[in-house]
Amino acid sequence: MTTDSTGTGDPSPDHMRLIHGVGARAMDWLHTNRAGFRLEPDADPEVGFLERFKPIGEAAMICKILFREGVAGSRQASLARGLMDHLWREALDGGRSLVRGGRQEPISPIPFEVYLPFKEMGYQEPETERAVRLNHRLGSWAALEVLPVRRLGISTYEQRFGLMPSTPVEDATERTWLARTPEPWTVEGHIGYDITHTVFHLTDWGQNPAGLPAGIADYLALWLPVWLDDWLDLGRWDLLGELLVVDACLPEPTLDARAWRGFAAAQQPDGAMPAVHEMPEGSWDDVFDIVYHPTLVAAFASVLATSRAMASLTAPVAS
Repeated sequence: MTTDSTGTGDPSPDHMRLIHGVGARAMDWLHTNRAGFRLEPDADPEVGFLERFKPIGEAAMICKILFREGVAGSRQASLARGLMDHLWREALDGGRSLVRGGRQEPISPIPFEVYLPFKEMGYQEPETERAVRLNHRLGSWAALEVLPVRRLGISTYEQRFGLMPSTPVEDATERTWLARTPEPWTVEGHIGYDITHTVFHLTDWGQNPAGLPAGIADYLALWLPVWLDDWLDLGRWDLLGELLVVDACLPEPTLDARAWRGFAAAQQPDGAMPAVHEMPEGSWDDVFDIVYHPTLVAAFASVLATSRAMASLTAPVAS
């Protein structure tokens, strides 16, 4: 069975090749440009030393997902392992930068969030682990004022680390925009990212589609195709990529053919994915800082959609 004109149904071999190719090219670019994942040890205090940790944690998470799904192929797996090693040894100085970050801002969850995918992939920094367990006991840790989707993320990360969530996951979920299933036409860029990350956290970054409450899953099944069309027409590739990940996190993903064709067409021959419209101009550092995230998202969307497509091919046929 092949995909129909709306993108629903089982993927054709050509559609699977297109999806897989996006991720393969993205991983090539990320590995080639790995020096862009860098810290600024002498950052201005008003900016903060932790400002540049986020890209490193995001890259580590995507590499972990690639290994978890096991569908990317040996070349992508080798590039992902090389990127992880670079991030740990060079960008994070073997984990010592995480220790420094934790000392400078003890109640910031950032060093903890960045460390967790490394820990899950076998990298260890004992002092950071001790600091996480100590800081987690502080009243200020639980009282930190953050957006509801951020609180949900912290709670799910605490759970993965083996800590009691400072806010129960169910309570954190109820406070998010998506849990209230509001009017779908009110979605704009910031809300769009809140939606995608709520889904990422509830499904453990696509590993457990059943983690989505039924009401949320039904709401997304109804309105996600509309949002995919909107962001495709706007050329907002970063958010479109995240919404394609959301599709792959649903109990019944569509692997929307039109959205994937548009997304793949926006990717550059070297694998870079622009954030909006066309590739930006500027210095290498500036261009990296703009396009690293949509390129990571492209790798994430590709590996998860490929995994779900392959799972559909091996699923038992209902009698």
